[in-house]
Amino acid sequence: MSHPAGKSAPPGYRAIADAISGRRSIRRYRADPVADDLIDELLAVAITAPSAHNRQPWRFRVVRSDKEKIALATAMGSQLRRDRAADGDAAHLIEDDAARSFARITGAPVIIVMCLSLEDMDTYPDARRNQAEYLMAVQSVAMAGQNLQLAAAAAGLGACWVCAPLFCPAVVGTTLELPDVWQPQGMITLGYPASAGKPFKRHPIDILCLPVRRKG
Repeated sequence: MSHPAGKSAPPGYRAIADAISGRRSIRRYRADPVADDLIDELLAVAITAPSAHNRQPWRFRVVRSDKEKIALATAMGSQLRRDRAADGDAAHLIEDDAARSFARITGAPVIIVMCLSLEDMDTYPDARRNQAEYLMAVQSVAMAGQNLQLAAAAAGLGACWVCAPLFCPAVVGTTLELPDVWQPQGMITLGYPASAGKPFKRHPIDILCLPVRRKG
């Protein structure tokens, strides 16, 4: 990365950039417990994210007990089976998918369900602006989730954002007894990594940025 007038990057830039680019999605964890104080610290970092109108629409449900994780994984798996059966998918493929989902949820020491609440967001008389307000809240929750994952990586933890609650929000809400105004957006599995995770692949910036920067 270049800097004005040939100046080097400000102090601390490289450490932050390396921490961000070095983050990996971790799906397998050791059984070691994660301290409550550390979870509190991660959540405190998560809520420093920017949010629309500073309304802070994020809400968090921490799931730690095996009983709750099994209940959540079982309920979500049942919905997955119903949906895929309605799609006409083969039974063995459905069961493989449900088994992976169950293992991913129950195998993580901690699950943090990311939710949004529209209670403090603006409302309008038209659907167009209300949809924009909703999307702003979704973006705010996602930024809090990214903060949480980066903080987890810096603390030596692994994390992975799982989108599955979007496909069964009512099931997640009922199973975890969430307030009616909390809308599940995703969940972050969290724990000490059992592997380093896979290197990710990204498209070149040259084809993602306008105007397109061409070499030569």
